[in-house]
Amino acid sequence: MTTTVRAALLSSVGAALELTEITLPDPGPGQVRVKLAAAGVCHSDLSLATGVLRAATPVVLGHEGAGTVVAVGEGVSKVAVGDPVVLNWAPACGHCHLCELGEPWLCENSYAASVETYAALADGTGVYPGLGVAAFAAETVVSESAVIPLPQGVPLDAAALLGCAVLTGYGAVHNAARVREGESAVVFGLGGVGLAVLQGLRIAGAGPIVAVDVTPEKEELARRHGATEFVVADDQTAKTVRKLTGGHGTDHAFECVGRSTTIRAAWNSTRRGGRTTVVGIGSKDDQVAFNALEIFHFARTLTACVYGDGVPDRDVPLLAEHVRAGRLDLDALITDRITLDDIPAAFDRMREGKGGRSLIVF
Repeated sequence: MTTTVRAALLSSVGAALELTEITLPDPGPGQVRVKLAAAGVCHSDLSLATGVLRAATPVVLGHEGAGTVVAVGEGVSKVAVGDPVVLNWAPACGHCHLCELGEPWLCENSYAASVETYAALADGTGVYPGLGVAAFAAETVVSESAVIPLPQGVPLDAAALLGCAVLTGYGAVHNAARVREGESAVVFGLGGVGLAVLQGLRIAGAGPIVAVDVTPEKEELARRHGATEFVVADDQTAKTVRKLTGGHGTDHAFECVGRSTTIRAAWNSTRRGGRTTVVGIGSKDDQVAFNALEIFHFARTLTACVYGDGVPDRDVPLLAEHVRAGRLDLDALITDRITLDDIPAAFDRMREGKGGRSLIVF
């Protein structure tokens, strides 16, 4: 048997999204079918749509989602029909070299599902799942390793953000940079991930916390999430940040944009011996340059952060506990609740640097 569902389809890189129906097969061995409650619109989806990141097409994008299990295949033991779940777009295989090193967020096989078709169009053409998840559809079929049981006490729609923005932002602070209480920090870029970084810093007890964005209207939003200072980005941003932190620069800088100019600004804002963590995903053609002397002199650490350097099966329950305790505010991250038809407008807002997270509610 098969199931026909409505989805937002990208037929080719650079094409406009089209609302269409796709046919899902019943889940096979080790697979589950999930009815989506909500899906976040992430900048990575825009990057896939424009070709900054590669994707096989035609493809249903969307990788940040939550919903309810409606069918399971043979051998599934992790979840049962009726269970609320968060989708995991980068499930670790557990046996590759990097998994065995204890770095499952860098798993060599985590993207395997994205290069195999999972559904079909009316004419039989195979459809690929964006980042293995395909959350821009009413339902999806994924491996049981790609679902995380949702603990009680977290609204199912807002829980979608735990699958990418929150895990990435919180993990950048607590897993990658390991920010300690009282350390200072600056965050460049206040989209969904940047706002989650701010909340992660607040939970860590960091301070002062400087937020930087090109949009002055985001100051109130930044302070709501934990920023103690706000700076409108310009060519003097690093100098301004240093002034706000005793002239030394911050202990930590988080770059959540993925551009060479903001990576350099984040680096220049970091104190000597501090740490710059790049969370944003940039273009392979956008080169970042450092001279050999400054690397020695400043003794800063420059590192990337992939999926919050997290272990979703471990970290999602932890994040849920923060939500239940009132320390983590998911609703504050959502600036627009939309439908599948509104995804292009959400992409436009991201291009313009407006708002936080757009959430598709099914």
